[in-house]
Amino acid sequence: MTKTILITGSTDGIGLLTAKKLAADGHKVLLHGRNAAKLERAANEVGGNVETYAADLSDLSAVRKLAESIRAGHDKLDVLINNAGVLKAPQTVLENGQDIRFVVNTLAPYLLTELLLPIIPAEGRVVNLSSAAQAPVNTKAMQGNVPLADMEAYAQSKLAITIWTQDWAKSQAEAPVMIAVNPGSLLASKMVKEGFGVAGNDMNIGADILIDAALGERFADASGAYFDNDSGAFANPHAAALDEDHVADVMASIRGLISRTD
Repeated sequence: MTKTILITGSTDGIGLLTAKKLAADGHKVLLHGRNAAKLERAANEVGGNVETYAADLSDLSAVRKLAESIRAGHDKLDVLINNAGVLKAPQTVLENGQDIRFVVNTLAPYLLTELLLPIIPAEGRVVNLSSAAQAPVNTKAMQGNVPLADMEAYAQSKLAITIWTQDWAKSQAEAPVMIAVNPGSLLASKMVKEGFGVAGNDMNIGADILIDAALGERFADASGAYFDNDSGAFANPHAAALDEDHVADVMASIRGLISRTD
């Protein structure tokens, strides 16, 4: 049975490869990227039944417009894969003072998921890209009050998306299955090449687990879980994600920052 699947950050890397594989299997794939020209090239590469949506996820008002565009064209979205992410950027602090890693890696997927939930059925899925790099979240840094180095910001943003994945799954009984996935460490993506200066491992490792998380049976009852593809198993995330006070602080910060853009 074919599905309609949105993949953010799907103009290159794991997102593009995942899109190619899903389209080849006959699914309708909604491609997202920042750049219209790159989106057009990606659509040509992916082929099949695709649509393209351009939006800069570092701008939450653009995230709202992205959701509006998708809902205008679709009354049902089977799977949302929040794949887009940032490790390094020419300008890491945005005009509003926030760190781009928290905005793109944590807040934008939270807001996009919230806005698209009305068209994602209870049997649908939200797959969030986590990472083996996870660190306790400095909520003052998330709010833009404390500067962080690249890896600090990245690791904290990835724990934050893992935290909201599990919290949302616990708090909303009728929500679709929500899963946080570390697709594999040091895969051969643009982010890894730019961030670590290494060629990286086979990206099929990451694309295949994202497809499994999106469609596979073993994830059907795993809402709120974290899957570590380095070990090939469900696992506990960083211990801070199991600390109720820390989780409460992170969730309050996320909701507060999102509400500022209403």
